Amino acid sequence: MQKHVSRHNVMATSCALAGALALSLTAGGTAQASDPLQYVALGDSYSAGSGVLPVDTSNLLCLRSTANYPHVIADRTGARLKDVTCGAAQTKDFTSSQYLGVPPQVNALGADTDLVTLTIGGNDNGTFINAITSCGSAGLLTGGKGSPCKDKYGSTFADEIKNSTYPALKNALEAVRAKAPNARVAVLGYPWITPEKADPSCYLKLPIASGDVPYLRDVQTHLNAAVERASRETGATFVDFAEVSDGHDACTPLGTRWIEPLLFGTSLVPVHPNALGERRMAEHTMKVLGLE
Repeated sequence: MQKHVSRHNVMATSCALAGALALSLTAGGTAQASDPLQYVALGDSYSAGSGVLPVDTSNLLCLRSTANYPHVIADRTGARLKDVTCGAAQTKDFTSSQYLGVPPQVNALGADTDLVTLTIGGNDNGTFINAITSCGSAGLLTGGKGSPCKDKYGSTFADEIKNSTYPALKNALEAVRAKAPNARVAVLGYPWITPEKADPSCYLKLPIASGDVPYLRDVQTHLNAAVERASRETGATFVDFAEVSDGHDACTPLGTRWIEPLLFGTSLVPVHPNALGERRMAEHTMKVLGLE
């Protein structure tokens, strides 16, 4: 009789343990495999990987790549990605439609969003495109001599960034926070486009006057500083590329450069990250976020 009772007790205890284990599995106990990160990617062409093949054919207007840094992050972390990045996006396109049929980017966010990454601000006021095209045109006219772009525009680009782009960045990031209150938000800076000093061998690829090369670098410094400030003030994590992208600008050789030059490059979209650049942007972001 005593043996029968013992076997009964053992069976009861085993059943209780099994039940507890099952409960822990369904209730999110330590034995449960963690759910994948709910990851939403926002931003402009640097986020979209515009010009990098293969192209995401689900929305050709946005010129989005399936090899952009959000896809690299998702592939390496197992995150569940919703990619609404779009080439030429400005901060206003976070809360309004960029194109007919393209919803505001923040509409992709929700209370269940765990991670948000984005690169934005370079298209506001036409900062990047105006600076590059204006300085490129001026550089051609002077044969690469002097600083015609700096002489003509002075602090114009920096002033626009401070007075217009920065507050727009802050508003956009506040909209992201409102739609995804539980998410970790990572805001990526822009990798260097130009070297610190002019490289005469680069003139044919990036026809900017020697004195305007550091001028453009300074404009980009102002932009990244505005992005960092807006990130800090809205509780986001700023991913700084000032150090890691140094020596990988558009004037460096293929295989080293992260950014393609204006002329004679390999990308469909010049002055944008190539596939290597998108991978390195992903890797540095994962390192900063501790997702390696």
